[in-house]
Amino acid sequence: MSSKALIDSAVFNSTTSGRKGLADKLFAHWFSRLVYAQIWEDPKSDLDALQLRPGANILTISSGGCNALAYLSAQPAAVHAVDLNAAHLAMLNMKQQAIKHLPDYEAVLAYLGDANHNDNIKRYKRHIRQHLSDDANNFWESRSISGQPRYHYFAKQAYQHGLLGNFIGFAHTFVKMMGGDLSKVLEAKNLAEQTELFNRYVAPAFESHLFKLMAKQPMALYSLGIPPSQFEALKHDAKDGLHSLFKERMRHLCCDFPLDENCFAQQALGRRYDTKKQAALPMYLQQQHFDTLRSNIDRLHSHHTTLTSFLQQQPRASMDAYLFLDAQDWMDQQQLTELWEEVTRTAAPNAKVVFRTGGETSPLEQKLPESILSVWRTDAEKNRALYATDRSAIYGGMHLYTKI
Repeated sequence: MSSKALIDSAVFNSTTSGRKGLADKLFAHWFSRLVYAQIWEDPKSDLDALQLRPGANILTISSGGCNALAYLSAQPAAVHAVDLNAAHLAMLNMKQQAIKHLPDYEAVLAYLGDANHNDNIKRYKRHIRQHLSDDANNFWESRSISGQPRYHYFAKQAYQHGLLGNFIGFAHTFVKMMGGDLSKVLEAKNLAEQTELFNRYVAPAFESHLFKLMAKQPMALYSLGIPPSQFEALKHDAKDGLHSLFKERMRHLCCDFPLDENCFAQQALGRRYDTKKQAALPMYLQQQHFDTLRSNIDRLHSHHTTLTSFLQQQPRASMDAYLFLDAQDWMDQQQLTELWEEVTRTAAPNAKVVFRTGGETSPLEQKLPESILSVWRTDAEKNRALYATDRSAIYGGMHLYTKI
């Protein structure tokens, strides 16, 4: 099935009608291209929540692929990465083959970390191209708007591409138009300075009349991967207006974690990774994990399908961990119930599910039947503690459910 058909099936549901129906169609069209060149959920928080034992079977959504690769550090039996969008699976395959076939860690860091070397064209042609899947090869060899094959992204700031990369570039321009500068926060030497520079150079842009107007427009957030249904959840939590909610989440990203240990802030504020600081890199690119990832790289399997369709093909009690990102915010009651029927059937004893939500609350208690909820437990206090550790800071909640 094509990416468009899969995305349509996920976005169009019982709530698709009227103005929201038009918004759903626009979002589905927008989301069918490369959205995330890198993922925006913190894998360290995921692994802290899951407490995996070696040999686990893991199901995750691919997105930009960073987390699926990071989970290999936990010595799983298999990581199954599912995505509706074939462009995300092409990004995952590129990263997977680079880790497997480039000659050493330094070459991987230049290719996937810096992603801005002319030598990366040679690395792609010599070490990676011939190992890509057919679908990934078709994606990377096809031409972008610039007229060059897409694999040239890795010689031209790969993470500035994709819809989210373009959105971050627009955000930098917008903040400068408002008299601020996102990159100034990177000059901070400690958390106190991060807060001071955020308040001086970033926060005022969120109070501008233009931003307040833009924050009310669902289409303005499509490049963040926020569908109309999730936008409604954000509005519900925005007691003081959406502009204030977005400002608080940006403050959380910029001020609550040391910049030298936050790859998400590095991308948001600098539009690149700081390859000179190991702790500032995404987990899958840190040298301490490189040998483990490379030795386990063939345990990563990608699937162009829906979560529910994938699980329908799996044996009973065969999965140990599920990572759903924020996909459940897209689902209506029927879609959510069908997914969790399969999660419950395929879950091994003590299996765990981790996901994020645009708003603060989990949708499960309102939408799932008691027959499903009764075999899962969650702890609101622990969920709040987990949320506080997620360095990407863009969501309203992080949730952990454990099979009883």
